[in-house]
Amino acid sequence: MKQIESFLYYMRYELNYSVHTVLSYKKDLEQFAAFAADGDSEFAAAGVGTADVRAWVYDLSQRRGLAVRTVRRKMQALRAFYKFLLKRGEVAQNPVDDIPMAKLPKRLPEFVGEKKMDEILDSGFSHTDFEQVRNRLIVAMLYETGMRRAELVGLTDADIDTRRCELKVHGKRNKDRIVPFCGELRSLIELYRPLRAKLSASGNDAFFLTAKGAPVYDKLVYNVVSRTLSAVTSGRRSPHTLRHSYASVMLNHGAGINSVKELLGHESLAATQVYTHITYSELKRNYKHAHPRALKKGG
Repeated sequence: MKQIESFLYYMRYELNYSVHTVLSYKKDLEQFAAFAADGDSEFAAAGVGTADVRAWVYDLSQRRGLAVRTVRRKMQALRAFYKFLLKRGEVAQNPVDDIPMAKLPKRLPEFVGEKKMDEILDSGFSHTDFEQVRNRLIVAMLYETGMRRAELVGLTDADIDTRRCELKVHGKRNKDRIVPFCGELRSLIELYRPLRAKLSASGNDAFFLTAKGAPVYDKLVYNVVSRTLSAVTSGRRSPHTLRHSYASVMLNHGAGINSVKELLGHESLAATQVYTHITYSELKRNYKHAHPRALKKGG
């Protein structure tokens, strides 16, 4: 459908949304279009009313049993689509505006504790095996810089300055930021670079490569992290878990919340403030285990 295609083009090339986000919106919008058309030859965006959207939400949540978070995401995609059409004068109203979003249950981000991460990063590995060195570097870089998986996949060799110990990270919506790293990570980078050079083809500037010399992809990074973290935790084991762990350890060791916000590439402080709840929970747990008065039972 041309209206959906125009909206997706606008998202990708004018708003600079990632390919992953655009594909997610495409799937959600095509799903709604099929539902609203209900067997008709073509979806008519201008003919959709609030009742149609309510029926779709009911179908998603009650008949299909989708999670609140998933339904909210689909509604956000639809709302953004109709906002786009409204601005272009192609519809008279946004049928999603009068439908309240279901509230998300509060869920604190999961993270891996410092001792467990030390156990992983201090363990032995072959310094001559390309995949072992690369995999260790992937985990270390995610944990020690807090970058997103897509940001790591998008790194080029030129983005990494080992002399200044700085990374140029290409964030969401083409917003770049500089993230510092430590000497330990520099040593891993310097160990990896000669091994990478043997596989890197001319014109391929991606920093992280597969064993065949191609740029790494999202699923590969996820699998590397998941396998590595499975040795120390049965909880969530995604690249984002390491991002949460980075934020938690930074705040626990006294970093200012505004500094952490900038390092993570968050647009708003609210996105970073969730980690203060994690660190408070950790402090409270430590207090209950360590303070002599906390160990006494009340009379």
